[in-house]
Amino acid sequence: MREPIVPVGPGAAPDLAELARVVARQRAEMDRLREQAATSAVVERAKGAVMALSGCSADAAGETLLQRAKAARRTLLEECWITLGELAPARSGEPPAEPPARPAGETGDATAGLPGADPPAVPSAPDDVASALGRLARILVRTGTPQELARCLLEHLGQDLAADSVMIYARRTDGGLELLGHAGIDERLAARWRQVPPFSGVAALDALESGEPLWLEDFAQDSARYLLIGDPPGRWRSRVWLPLPGGEGPAICVGVLREHPGPFTPRDRAHLRGAVRLCAGRLRTFTAPSEPPADPLPDAVRTLFAALPVPAMLLTPLRGPYGGTEDFRMDAVTAQAADVLGGTGGDPAGRRLREVRPDLVGTPVWRGCLDTLAGGGTYESEPFAHQEVVNGATELTTYSVRVTRLEDALVVTWVRHASSDRQEQRLADLQRLGNLGWANWNLTTSEASWSSQVFAILGRDPADGPVRLVDLPALAVPEDRSALSHAVDALIHEGLPSDTPFRIRGTRGVRHLRLAAEAVADLHGTPVEVHGFVQDLTARRRAELALVETERAIVTQHDVLQAERSLVARLQNALLPLPERAVDLAGLRVEVAYLPAQAGIHVGGDWFSAIELPDGDALFVVGDVAGHGIGAVATMAQLRFTAKGMVITGSSLTGALARLNTLLLHSRDTHATATMVLARYRPAERRLVWAQAGHTPPLLLRDGEVTYLRRPGGILLGGTTTPRFEEAECRLEPGDRILLYTDGLVERPPENIDVGLGRLAEAVAAHPGDGAGPLGALLETMLEDERRDDVCVLDIRVPKER
Repeated sequence: MREPIVPVGPGAAPDLAELARVVARQRAEMDRLREQAATSAVVERAKGAVMALSGCSADAAGETLLQRAKAARRTLLEECWITLGELAPARSGEPPAEPPARPAGETGDATAGLPGADPPAVPSAPDDVASALGRLARILVRTGTPQELARCLLEHLGQDLAADSVMIYARRTDGGLELLGHAGIDERLAARWRQVPPFSGVAALDALESGEPLWLEDFAQDSARYLLIGDPPGRWRSRVWLPLPGGEGPAICVGVLREHPGPFTPRDRAHLRGAVRLCAGRLRTFTAPSEPPADPLPDAVRTLFAALPVPAMLLTPLRGPYGGTEDFRMDAVTAQAADVLGGTGGDPAGRRLREVRPDLVGTPVWRGCLDTLAGGGTYESEPFAHQEVVNGATELTTYSVRVTRLEDALVVTWVRHASSDRQEQRLADLQRLGNLGWANWNLTTSEASWSSQVFAILGRDPADGPVRLVDLPALAVPEDRSALSHAVDALIHEGLPSDTPFRIRGTRGVRHLRLAAEAVADLHGTPVEVHGFVQDLTARRRAELALVETERAIVTQHDVLQAERSLVARLQNALLPLPERAVDLAGLRVEVAYLPAQAGIHVGGDWFSAIELPDGDALFVVGDVAGHGIGAVATMAQLRFTAKGMVITGSSLTGALARLNTLLLHSRDTHATATMVLARYRPAERRLVWAQAGHTPPLLLRDGEVTYLRRPGGILLGGTTTPRFEEAECRLEPGDRILLYTDGLVERPPENIDVGLGRLAEAVAAHPGDGAGPLGALLETMLEDERRDDVCVLDIRVPKER
């Protein structure tokens, strides 16, 4: 995993915090990869066990494990651990062993999921226990010794089951017990109980004899029957000994000891049984006997590998029934190779390579072994990183694998790359990623040396060799030669450092480069050598130029839009003058508010009209043209003046709307749409007649109650050639208040407009208009956030009777 290299400017100190974060990310990635490899090893070993028992292919074995895990409601990793603990694969040349029976009290059999087998019955288990066992299965891949496994079990069972100690015993050939691992007890007590003779009255032996867990939950009764472990013996008041189910190799028993008395609940028992079944596969790995070599190795070979100071191993191919190489047996392994292999613990000599490192199958190293065995010559892998402990500290070391043939065997060695090799590789990576190369010029001998990256940057054939420092300016374009020559002269004659940009012209066009160099002087202060680097900054320079052009375009566009806004605002103010205070029309008090949008720089097409007609009636209009800018203002002016002219000359409200719709449809300059409310007030009857074209309904406040007038039929202007408009009538009472408004007052995307109408009704009820400046207070309540649209409001009030 490579981190991007960030150039550090002159005099800048490295960011230690950033370096620490990079190291932490690399370590976390290394831990993730190691855990992934260990998990893959468990899955491959389980597939191998199923293949040995059933004779199926690797893909069929993987599908079997998946189906069994699904049927038992377990994770794949849990099923693999259980398989490794209960299914023992046969040795090469032996017939497959019969699968062992499941422990008493559990359903299903070891061949569940194999072809022809019936699906197992799924025992019910608490969800929290299943989740806990899934976590344990993931942790087990990181355990390398029985001692680590005991500590892992204690951490897992400590909080959930109040376990205080864990002990793992294996039966010796003489019938006694040997302590493999422990956690929660001190070393003195562990040493005392490390070897247990085959006496009667030992609970762990009885559990191994019966093959069933032995629950010791009554301390007084159990202490009289068994020789209990402890100092004093009464330290642990309850305990259980659980034998590993099935499998070959030595019998193993796991003990879980608790300081508090009392029985284990059914849930605890299920949890303990499941945990031990998961650990069985790992414990079998620790105690499994190594596969002996077919023929004893000569003493000279064993002595040679014991004395080798490098990681190496001797592999013997294991042939399949058709003669192909299926695996390799590790007949001799040096101690250094055991560390590099990173196996499951113990001496890997005598074991199969796929058992220790199943992740190697299919890799270039595996194919290299097969090719070398077939006579393909020596194989050497690409370098790779390996984490190891050196002098107590963890560090990454670079290795490569070399495979050579020795008669019918293979000798595999790991070649450790020296630090100088790693530094050269890092320097090459740095030059490649930073697109820079180093250069040296000896001013005394006129010799020069360049890295390969400098030749690539300058487009020069390495066969032509580097150019002298004084000849470097000749490579630049004519416009940059003078500045580069001055910098080179200052380097050569005065020893002044240089950081000079220049351009060259090559097959890839003009390239922007940078020369950063400094001089080394002798004892007299005379420059004798110049070293530095040449860097290709073409991509950065092009990005800078593109950014400058973008900024210029943005500034130009902003100026144009500001000019348009200023023009539209002046035009709108000329066409739509706002009264400075409330006016009286036909016995009504009318207040007007117009607020332009704050978002963006365009002016919209909202408008109003409030005039007294020749017959004494009053005309009120509120409209909203879709869009913004000069076009919207022009359409607004056209509709505003045309509507007033039509009504003044005797047109009905619906007739005026129909003609305005035709006007918009047949306009050549614009295809705009608009919404509108037309209202005519007859003071003698206090009757308000109104029509609408797709507009929000007027609001009526009467005696403190807010309602919206029922809208008559109508569609927005410019929407169809066959519109239908209707009129509605409302008789006003003294003290009534009518609001005509545009949708900018109530709309708040993305909420539904009904929510905004409800908010307006609540605001009007809270500000009925009895005091001074009621419309201003209403607008402040409704327009809390930035306005995305224009807002136009006509506040019409009927005076109260005196």
